[in-house]
Formats: sequence, structure tokens, C-alpha cells
Amino acid sequence: MQIFAQSPCGGDTTVTTRLFIEYGAIYYGCVGGENTLRHGQLQRGIVLEYLTLGWNLVEGIVALVSGAVAGSVALVGFGIDSFIEMGSGGVLLWRLRSERRGADAENVERRALRLVGVSFLLLAAYVAVESIKSLIEREAPEHSVPGICIAVLSLVVMPWLAHQKRRAAGKLNSGALHADSRQSSLCAYLSAILLGGLALNAALGWWWADPAAALIMVPVIGYEGIEALKGKACCEC
Repeated sequence: MQIFAQSPCGGDTTVTTRLFIEYGAIYYGCVGGENTLRHGQLQRGIVLEYLTLGWNLVEGIVALVSGAVAGSVALVGFGIDSFIEMGSGGVLLWRLRSERRGADAENVERRALRLVGVSFLLLAAYVAVESIKSLIEREAPEHSVPGICIAVLSLVVMPWLAHQKRRAAGKLNSGALHADSRQSSLCAYLSAILLGGLALNAALGWWWADPAAALIMVPVIGYEGIEALKGKACCEC
């Protein structure tokens, strides 16, 4: 929503100003001013990261508790993954807030991109270890209604957050934010794998479907991490 008014902006010249209200971001400034537009875009990114942190906290707690109660290694792993993703969200929150406070954007962008790359590699390592462990020990995913519900909700929430982050990354030209959007997409993929594993095990007795599918994703996650460490995350939206 845009509210237009007449207000002096810069010396004696009267120009149109506007109030930006988007995803909770409110900023009053001169139309066409690059600083004004970027400030609004930064605020939008900050709100998206707060939403990501909040959702991952809820998702992680529900998955860990329900997984422990049901004795489900897959659900416990899903919960731990949520907390790893919170690390990526925290890095991006620091990066966006630092620029908004006046820090050098290029410097914080490089550092944030590397830290996000580390979180990708941690995620790849965890998924690989848990998948191999499940295959060796023949651990079938256990039934858990709360776990299934949180995985279904994640399939709705995380793709939306990923899409919004990619849009914000394009406007800010931020490779770090784009890399973080990939984290959100991977969370949705892992939710689908979890649900698929539960369904295939229940219907066909394919206990190995869940860890095998997760293991296939490891090279993709690792590649994203290496590219981010090299500073090569794509900002195309």
C-alpha cells in the first residue's frame, strides 16, 4: 500500500513522498530516492528472516519432541535440521541489519555468504550421516501425527518464504540472501522426503525410501555450500 502526500524533501523543493508498508516494513522518504527504496527492501528482508527464525523454532521443537516420543530418527533429524537452518537465518538477519545500520554492504555480504555456505555444509554432513546410519541399522520412519502435521505445514510455509526471499535477494542484489532462500527450499524438499518415506513405508514396506532419498540430496546441498563459500551464489530470480 502507498500513501502519497506533499512534503518538502531536500532544500526548498517540494516533491512527492510516500509511506511504504510491506511485510511490516514502514519507512517514510522521498520517491525515487535510492536510499529510501533500499531501506524498505532491507526491512522487508529482515521481516522475512524473523518469520523464518520463528517458524524454524516452532518446527524444530515440535519435530524433536514428537520424534522423541515416537522413537522416530527421521523426525528427530528433521528437527535438528530446523535448528541448523536457524543458523543461516541468523546470519542473514545480521547481514541485513548491519547494512541498515550503515555498515559496508559489500563486506558484510561476503562474510554472510561464507557463513551461509558453512551452514549448508553442516546440513549436508548431518543428512549424510543420518541417512547412512538409518540404512545400516534399517531404521524405518515411525508414525507421528504431530510430526506429519508439521511436515505438511512446512511444505506450505517454506516454499512461500523461499520465493519471497528470492524476490528480495534480486532487489538487493544479495547472493547471501539468495543462498538462504535455497536453505528454505531444501527444508521443503526434506519435508516432502519425510512424508514420502512415511507413506512408502506404510503402503509398501519400503523402510529404506526415506534415507535413500535424503542421501541423494547430499551432493546438491554440498554443492550449494561450496558455491556459497566461493562467493558464487546466484541472485537470479
